[in-house]
Amino acid sequence: MSPSSTTTCTSLLEELQIIWDEIGESYNERDKMLLELEQECLDIYNKKVEKTRKYRAELQRSLAQAEAEIASLMSALGEKVSFPKKEGSLKEQISAVKPVLEDLLMKKDRRRKELSETQTQIEEISSNIAGNDYTVCSGPEIDESDLTQRKLDELRERLQDLRNEKAVRLQKVNSYISAVHELSEIMSFDFSKALNNVHSSLADFSKTHSKSISNDTLARLTELVKSLKEEKHERLLKLQGLGRSMQELWNLMETPMHERRRFDHCSSLLSGPPDEAMKKGCLGLDIIREAEDEVKRLNALKSSKMKELVFKRQCELEEICRGNHMDINSDAARKSLVDLIESGDGDLSDILARIDGQIEKAREEALSRKEILDKVDKWRHAKEEETWLDDYEKDENRFSAVRGAHKNLKRAEKARSLISKIPAMVDVLTTKVKAWEKERGVPFLCDKQPLLQTLEEDIVIRAQREEEKRQFREQKRLQGQLATEKEAKYGSKSAKKKQLGQSLNTDNVTKTPIGRRIGNTPGRSATSGGKDYRGNAVIPLNYVALQKDD
Repeated sequence: MSPSSTTTCTSLLEELQIIWDEIGESYNERDKMLLELEQECLDIYNKKVEKTRKYRAELQRSLAQAEAEIASLMSALGEKVSFPKKEGSLKEQISAVKPVLEDLLMKKDRRRKELSETQTQIEEISSNIAGNDYTVCSGPEIDESDLTQRKLDELRERLQDLRNEKAVRLQKVNSYISAVHELSEIMSFDFSKALNNVHSSLADFSKTHSKSISNDTLARLTELVKSLKEEKHERLLKLQGLGRSMQELWNLMETPMHERRRFDHCSSLLSGPPDEAMKKGCLGLDIIREAEDEVKRLNALKSSKMKELVFKRQCELEEICRGNHMDINSDAARKSLVDLIESGDGDLSDILARIDGQIEKAREEALSRKEILDKVDKWRHAKEEETWLDDYEKDENRFSAVRGAHKNLKRAEKARSLISKIPAMVDVLTTKVKAWEKERGVPFLCDKQPLLQTLEEDIVIRAQREEEKRQFREQKRLQGQLATEKEAKYGSKSAKKKQLGQSLNTDNVTKTPIGRRIGNTPGRSATSGGKDYRGNAVIPLNYVALQKDD
């Protein structure tokens, strides 16, 4: 007890004695009251001690709890924390443990929050993949006994895997959406409606809602794209068929180009590959209906003009045959067509197709005959020049000074050069014709006559003509020799009486140059150019200067 409190108690007892004396209290009562005072003081001390004892117990319990909680937190967090244990009072020990406990509690809260956020994201992505439309509202249950970094790393790794899977699925979904959009542009259907039939989130292009990436959505998108591609292929084939029909009917009826341009979008589908980028709306149902209507219209027009087309194609076939010297009985073919059409037994389309087939075969045969016919034309031209040269050399006035005479002289020189090539032409033609006939197994007809027979006859005729020319040259040589002998024996009176160049219808002198008369049929087999058979220059009796035309 402190001195102040001792003094106070003593003064109070003294004051109490004075009061008791004044009152006249007995000693028994005084002892009794003193005993009560002592008991009351003892009770107060006991209460104070008990309270202090309880406080000590609480401090011990708090220290033990703190140490136990630290051990539990270290176990849950998977961390080891070392802190110095003091040997001092309980308060000192508690003050040493408290910062460690608070730090571990902060770590626990932070770790628990990280685990909760990670687990929430995992559940949300898992829910999206599973196709659940509801949103995770309440936080997930966290195992308080396992708050380790390893557990957090495992959850984060799982979350990353789910994010990767979500990204892949979202990429697939966007790819399918792009494919549906592209097909909707080509086939002209409602893009949003098609996606909404798969899942409502796919048609919502706002950023507030995520797209469904569930297995069911992917499967339905896959089926949708597959069905749309099949429908696109069917529409493409249908439009290509309609386009080919329109092309055939247009070509058949010779429709002008300005009427065809309205369906250029259909014609363009015939040439490009199936995977080529297509124009917007080119496979729409309205385009198909429009093409179908056009084909119906053309078919109706075709039936009314078919007879005209049949005869037009027949004329085309005859023209090809005539132009290539091919055999065709035009009158019989036309009569047969008229009888078949009027009888109604034959379908006009079949008749037209048959004539088109004949035209195609005629063109193929004309192509195979072209080389031979070109050579036939050259051979015939050479024969025409030969005929002209024969007539020209029979003309006694061909050297007269008339306008254009020098042109005939030039033509005659060219004709002689061309005629000299006729035998080679005939040989080449014969070889070509025989090869053609061997390849095809039929005779080569030209103007309804076998060309090979015509060539053989020409060879025979040419040989006969050459023999006649040879005999004629021999006869002229003998006549000239006989005339020379007569002149040498008797002399020529007519040559003395008449001037040079004025005798008419004599056996030895004509207006033809002397060099062309001696030993030659009018001038083609002997040398030309005004020289005799010895190569000396000979001046014609009727020689005059020829003025060339400008």
